[in-house]
Amino acid sequence: MNPVGVFDSGVGGLSVLAALRAELPHENFVYFADTAYAPYGERGDAYVIERSRAVVEHLLRAHGIKALVVACNTATTAAIHLLRAEHPNLPIVGLEPGLKPAVAASRTGRVAVMATRGTLASAKYAALRASFAGSADVRQVPCDGLVKAIEGFDAAGISALCERYMNEAGPFGNGPDDVDTVVLGCTHYPLVKDELRRHAPASLRFIDTGVPVAQQTRRLLASAGQLAEQLAEGGPGNLTLESSGHVTVLEAAARRWLGLTMPTPAIPATATTAV
Repeated sequence: MNPVGVFDSGVGGLSVLAALRAELPHENFVYFADTAYAPYGERGDAYVIERSRAVVEHLLRAHGIKALVVACNTATTAAIHLLRAEHPNLPIVGLEPGLKPAVAASRTGRVAVMATRGTLASAKYAALRASFAGSADVRQVPCDGLVKAIEGFDAAGISALCERYMNEAGPFGNGPDDVDTVVLGCTHYPLVKDELRRHAPASLRFIDTGVPVAQQTRRLLASAGQLAEQLAEGGPGNLTLESSGHVTVLEAAARRWLGLTMPTPAIPATATTAV
């Protein structure tokens, strides 16, 4: 019953956590938001690698995690290969923009990828995009400032930035020159999907990776014989929230984005942790 560790530079990974808890209701989870050092998406690889290593060491030392979900596209592209090499016995699941399902779903052959500048500039993303060369026209939209607005519950900023970046991602529609599928390439963006939809036709498809990540986590846990099918008391697993910054920000985000109420039996502890 050791927990599954989930971490992001901030609160965006809560969108992945929601999918994980739905797919694996009997697992214990510990979510770490590295808000004191965010945002990752506008930093260099060396910075992101250093922080990723520090957070993983903390989760192993303090919680004995049995698996890790890197719920951050930027940390996945910069650091996951090193984390896997340094922890070969720890199942690790990462994220990448859902370009493959987007290309498969698109009827016009035109796809937009909304992501942080760090993700779009990474070698991992470049290789992913190159693998679909000739299959689709892929438009990149770096969404500077959107993560910060979401983290800060800045409703006016979220509204303005969503409108701006959706305008850059379009035009949308079903015509031969229209984008009909948008990849949400940062875990923060599904949290404001309703706002993004305000600037698009109802037919526009949004692709994010929460559900596939949760399904892959289940497969890895089952393969390792670590899957918690049912707690003895038959209830849901526990959730622990931790942050390197102000834990009240994380708690507020959990209330807003996951509908969680603190304190509850499902959230036995929250903490601001020096890492």
